[in-house]
This record gives sequence, structure tokens and C-alpha cells, in this order.
Amino acid sequence: MELLKEILKARVYDVAKRTPLDRAFDLSLAWENDIRIKREDLQPIFSFKIRGAYNKIISLSPEERSRGVICASAGNHGQGVALSAKLLNIPAWVVMPTTTPDIKIQAVARHKAEIVLFGNQFSEASIHSQELARSLGAVMVHPFDDRHVIAGQGTIGREILEDCPDVEYIFVPIGGGGLIAGIAAYVKALNPDVQIIGVEPSDSDAMSQSVEAGSRIVLAKVGAFADGVAVRQVGEQTFRIVQEHVDTFVRVSTDEICSAIQDIYRETRTIVEPAGALSWAGAKSFIRDNALKNKTIVTINSGANMNFQRLQFAAERALTGAGLECLVAIRLPERRGALKEFCLKAISDRNITEFNYRSNDSAEAYLLLGVATPNPGDRQRFYDKLLHHGYWYKDLTDNELAKDHVRHMVGGRPPRLLEEQLYSFSFPDRSRALIDFLSVMSDRWNISLFHYRSHGSDYGKVLIAFEISHGEQDDFESHLRQTGCDFTRETHNLVFSMFLQASFPKPSTIA
Repeated sequence: MELLKEILKARVYDVAKRTPLDRAFDLSLAWENDIRIKREDLQPIFSFKIRGAYNKIISLSPEERSRGVICASAGNHGQGVALSAKLLNIPAWVVMPTTTPDIKIQAVARHKAEIVLFGNQFSEASIHSQELARSLGAVMVHPFDDRHVIAGQGTIGREILEDCPDVEYIFVPIGGGGLIAGIAAYVKALNPDVQIIGVEPSDSDAMSQSVEAGSRIVLAKVGAFADGVAVRQVGEQTFRIVQEHVDTFVRVSTDEICSAIQDIYRETRTIVEPAGALSWAGAKSFIRDNALKNKTIVTINSGANMNFQRLQFAAERALTGAGLECLVAIRLPERRGALKEFCLKAISDRNITEFNYRSNDSAEAYLLLGVATPNPGDRQRFYDKLLHHGYWYKDLTDNELAKDHVRHMVGGRPPRLLEEQLYSFSFPDRSRALIDFLSVMSDRWNISLFHYRSHGSDYGKVLIAFEISHGEQDDFESHLRQTGCDFTRETHNLVFSMFLQASFPKPSTIA
């Protein structure tokens, strides 16, 4: 009840908008439910974060304001703090990771805050901001674990109930938990029958794991795509509130988030950031899994600070996320005319989204094929057709190595004496990051394959094959650990043997 009172008296509308709750007509028709979208992407900073930041800063005493405010942020919270401080004529410092997309850095800079870039991850920036707060005497504005911040975000729950009193389900994205804690505390106090459902990326699910464990856990690492919710540990206050008031959780994949970005664009002509599409991605999954019909459902466009370079990646993954594309490896006999025969028999009636062919010195060759499927059930019909015509296949739709790298680089190598080992790496994608990464690679092991492709996210992804003598595996991986980069051995990934170890093709054998 105390938090409810704080939400009712929260001061957010000096700067924040009361955003519309739009009915999503096309999505409602397609999903047979009454879908509403809370348009927090229409805030002055294109994110809900302005609510909590302003409510915290306006609550400070004159003495505290004179010392200035400081925060750590991956982008949106920093914009909220910077704009609030500018309007109240308060000094502000925003500490951001060096990997922060330029769109968010420039947005903070427009509001005249002093920007400090530090560390490769939010956790490193957060520790540095605390050290700076002590040395500067500034007041820390936490992005989520603060009662005034939670109350500010809770005003969204108040607006939802006022604009849609018959709401039955509210899907809320979760990072550190400030938004869902505020919404859940308010909504459950007034209407406990409303289902509050938290949505997290499957690779950044600190809150749901903590609730399952009964205490706050710390993730070893978090996903890079939905950077707005990439939090290794949730807040103490937010955890307690979520434990008490949130009904259940939904985890979604990167591909499902990309599909949700596409859905929201088609409905609103707005491009939301990955974290901004999280709510609808979770709602889709929950509706499908629970066969919901004729329910009133609210989702939240929580932010639209999208890095433009990510759009290509999102577009690539949107179809697979919706179950409307499959990525499949197919084995063909290595003989003249085999490729043409396959096309006529198996895919002449199909919309092809990807087509990569790799010939081999042996008796077989492989296709990496992307096929559009009108509905998720059509995938199995396509696979049945392949089997009917005698073609071996392997579904690679969920194989990250295939989607991140192989679909862009089908190739091969001539036979060598040394054993080839394949590794994937991730590292902070900042200026000169790739050069710095290569500089720590030892010349002791020859590189036989290298592929890097920017996805416009905070982390770069590299695929490398090394030629390693027998018995040197332990020494080699010890060296890799010293580089400080996350790596995964991919030698036994099926796509390596099929597409990346084949010899260079003979032009005369391609049909």
C-alpha cells in the first residue's frame, strides 16, 4: 500500500507523456484476441525510462540537487536522467559502456550531460559510476532498484487500468525489474485478477531464474541483442515485489524478438528496439502455447532507440522467429545434373529465401537452403517431400552457427596435414575491437578460416578455424582464455563438416 501511494503521487507528467493505449486491429484479428499496445515509444526520449528518472530526481532535496546526479546506463535510463537534470538545471554525469550504440550516446549528449565511457559491459560501467559518485559527491540514480524509480514506472500501470479497466493480461518486459515491479504493485492492488506476465530473453533471464531459485542469482553472461534488458542481476526491491505480485514468466528467443519487431512495424509503422518488442514477443508465445482466445491483452512498446545497423539482422531473423522460414542442409549426390534434378523435384513450388551450394571432392555435396513456409506446420510437409524423393536433410533453423556465419560464407579448404579446429568468439564491438582481438591471437597456430560479420549489436561475432597439431589442444585453449574473449568450440557442429571442410569445387561438376 505504501508503494501504491507513492505511485499515485509520483511526479512524472512535468516531462513524460500520458501515452496512448492503441488497439492493434491487425494483430487482434490475426491472433483472435483484443490486443492493445501501450505506446511508451512515444515518450520524449522514446522510452518509458523518463518516468522513473524524473520522479527520482524531482524528489531530491535542494542540497542533493546542488551536488548533481549520476547514473550508469546502457542508453535509455541515461537519456531520462540527462533530460530530467537539464530541465531542473542540475549537473549530471552518465556512465555508459564503450559498446553503447552511437544513437544512444548522441541522444544523451543532446541533453548536455557529461558522458563517461567505461568498460565493455553495463556491470563495469555501473561499478565505475559508483566510484565516481563517491568522488564527486553526486547522487546516484539507480536504473531500477530505487523506490522512486519504481513508483515512476508504476504510473504506466495506473494509465493502463484507467484506459482499459477490463484488461485481463499485461505482458511486461523485464531487465532489472523496475518496470514490472511498478506495474504489478499498482495493478494487483486494484485488481488482483489481472494476470501480470514478465517477459525475458532466453539468454538474459535473471529474474525468472531468481524467482525459481528463491533468491537473486547472478548470470555468468547475458545476451547482447536486447541490450536494454541485459542485466546480470535484478534489484533487491524489484525482486521482492516481483516474487509477490507477478503471476508467471515467458522466455523468448532472439528470432522471436525479431519477428515481434516486424509485427509491431506492420501494425504501427514504428521500429522498436529489441527490448521494446519483448512484451509482444512474449504475448505471442503465451497466446500460442495456452490457446488464448477472446481475451483483452495489453503489451508495452517500452522503447524505440533502435540502432539502425541492427535492422538487417532483425530482418534476417524475423521469418524464422515467426515460424515462416526454415533453414535446412540437404545432401546431394556429386554427379552431373544432380542440382538441377533436385530443384525440379523438391523446390519448384517453393519460395526460396536462401540458396548456397558447396561441391565436394567426394561422392556428395551439400545445399544450405532457406525455404519460406506459409505456416509453421508447412515445414514438416516440405521435409516429408524431401524424404519422398530420397534426399537426406538436417533442420538447421535453430543452429546459431548456421544463421550467424555459415549462411553468409559457404566455402571450403584444400586438404592439410594438421587437424583443423573451429571456434566461435564474441567480443565487445567497439572501435578497433576486431584489430585488438586479432592482435592477441598467437602466430603459433595458423588460421585457415575467418569470418566476421557485424550485426549492429554491442558484441561482434567471429568464426575462426585454426590448424592445431595433435596434442596441442590444451595449450591452445589456455591461450584463448588469456585473451579474455568468450569462445565456444564448434568443431563438432554439423555445419562445419558439411559446409566448411569441403574442398574447393570443380567448376565442371556443378550442374
